[in-house]
Amino acid sequence: MAFRGKRSRFPRFKSKRRSRASAEYTRSAFRYADGRLVLAKMTEPLDIVWSRPLPADVVPSTVTVSRDSAGRWFVSLLCEDTPAPMPVTTKAVGIDAGLMALVALSTGERVTNPRHERRDRERLVRAQRSLARKEKGSKNRAKARVRVARIHARIADRRRDHLHKLTTRLVRENQTLVIEDLTVRNMLKNHKLARAINDVAWRELRTMMEYKTAWYGRELITVDRWFPSTRLCSACGALAETMPLNVREWTGGNCGTTHDRDENAALNLLAAGLAVTAWGTDARPQRESSSRSGRSVLKQEAPPATVGIPSP
Repeated sequence: MAFRGKRSRFPRFKSKRRSRASAEYTRSAFRYADGRLVLAKMTEPLDIVWSRPLPADVVPSTVTVSRDSAGRWFVSLLCEDTPAPMPVTTKAVGIDAGLMALVALSTGERVTNPRHERRDRERLVRAQRSLARKEKGSKNRAKARVRVARIHARIADRRRDHLHKLTTRLVRENQTLVIEDLTVRNMLKNHKLARAINDVAWRELRTMMEYKTAWYGRELITVDRWFPSTRLCSACGALAETMPLNVREWTGGNCGTTHDRDENAALNLLAAGLAVTAWGTDARPQRESSSRSGRSVLKQEAPPATVGIPSP
């Protein structure tokens, strides 16, 4: 064993309450045919509500049966399949993630933040208070824990469904997608916004776009986190000194153009992404600190990030 050979730490065993209970069946331990799955030591097939049909002429190599904390059972079938690339298009879009709007696109479209957790917050609070009053180890506490888990599962399911529909539409409509490299872990240290940031699920949104663009032959460009997409005027390239979160609209210092905060950031991200496509990774903006003035200065080895931004 790796532990006895001092190649790993002491093993951590699964908890029946906190971890996802699961069992894996290899090819010799199940039979699958015509949408009917029979596991080892069973005489009848499982009563399964399929989320989607399996690809034609595909035989699963592994079956995983799992149960989540809400008491729901799932069956996952592992099989080999290659998604067909989508038709090539010339469209490109910059995507700015936010809290007021889930995403703001460079096309001017804004996708409203559904705030799934806030919609069920009252139910969740009542269920958690009821759980806290139950005696530890009692059957009533176990029932209350399941009620809390079901509310969390409802919130997570709605959030995941919305993100899947959004990311699939963006990948289907655009050949190039440009996003910002957000440090969500550091943002969660702001306790005033941590709950809202967790609810919006930026990390899950990015993960979905990453594997869907790889599946369907699209390109996903991630702009450096230090690129001042919010403070940069998309019309003239002027850089604002500061941009507090409560400022939703601002006017460029040189051109006098009034910008929506999120739409302007999406336009700047699109331009930076197109610059990376045209000139390579050297076009990524970097931040250079000045010890004299204490201000952040943009340093570009390629054309400025405003190249390619359409003027209003």
